[in-house]
Amino acid sequence: MVIILSIFSIIAVYSSTSTLAYKYRSGNTEYYLFKHFGILILGLVLMYLAHLVRYSYYSRISQILLIICIPLLLYTLLFGTTVNEASRWYTLPGINISFQPSDLAKLALIMFLARQLTKKQDDIKDFKVGFLPVTIPVLIVCGLIFWANFSTAAILFVTSLVLMFIGRVRMKYIFAMIGLGCVILIIFYLGGQKLHHAGRVETWSHRIESFVNGGSSEAARYQPEQAMIAIANGGIVGVMPGNGTQKNFLPQAYSDYIYAIIIEEFGLVGGFIVLLMYMILLYRAVRIVIRCPRHFGAFLAIGLAFSLVFQAFINMAVAVHILPVTGQTLPLVSMGGTSLWFTSIAIGIIISVSKDIETNPPEAATYAEG
Repeated sequence: MVIILSIFSIIAVYSSTSTLAYKYRSGNTEYYLFKHFGILILGLVLMYLAHLVRYSYYSRISQILLIICIPLLLYTLLFGTTVNEASRWYTLPGINISFQPSDLAKLALIMFLARQLTKKQDDIKDFKVGFLPVTIPVLIVCGLIFWANFSTAAILFVTSLVLMFIGRVRMKYIFAMIGLGCVILIIFYLGGQKLHHAGRVETWSHRIESFVNGGSSEAARYQPEQAMIAIANGGIVGVMPGNGTQKNFLPQAYSDYIYAIIIEEFGLVGGFIVLLMYMILLYRAVRIVIRCPRHFGAFLAIGLAFSLVFQAFINMAVAVHILPVTGQTLPLVSMGGTSLWFTSIAIGIIISVSKDIETNPPEAATYAEG
């Protein structure tokens, strides 16, 4: 699955970055191809290294990562590098490499939530002993991500709710969490309307209103219209790689709207294959849940897989104009750097769980998770 998605990624990124190359690299179209290829190769290396670590060790690792992530998210929110009017990036001093702490926090929280659900299974129905220790980290991390990156916070929040459901948390507590999330959204939306420029609230409301109203301006309609033209051009088998034209008009053809470019050049057949790969990934995670002898491995695999697949579905839904613009990339396919590496690590962890099931079948599993 990873290899197939990577092949689509290399071809689509090479095709969709031609205008970028002429604008910033004097027409050197191979620059972004080799750069992206190098990022993919390093991602595969990280995936391989992550799968070598026995998945039970990630239970302890999650504690360390969460302790690092919370102050890092707070620092990024206050002093982080601003891109597109949002403080999402943290630049590592000395080496000048930027990454989004939300990507690391997403990985850390899912691992930590899997750990907490595993340790609290005997008391999971109890509000104070079982539910609160599971919920508080979710609210803290999602709250810190929420202000600058609503879509990532929403994906992480929904993933957490799914994990809680699988982890046998009472439904009334889950519905209470959903209600709390809705109340917070309404408060921020109304506050943003009054303050006009309250963080990213104005951006969120503008995107939603533009989507609901069909675009209040030509600028708001531009990207969705160009994406739909690309999809219409693709037909059943596409215009073949490199022959697409909408990559010249879509500002984020290599990231947010890369699925539209894939459909234009590979047709509905290519779009379906990409969709199928993510469905198989989710199916494999469900199979792991069924076969895994330990709660932690099951929660870990389904949590990470659901997060990746859910993000992929959101990206594809935006490309076909089912959802408003979110800024979410297509995992393993969109051009990226550190985000692709964190995705690779997540898949490596899932493979680690799967490998452990094969080498230690349920009847032979005797180890404990810390």
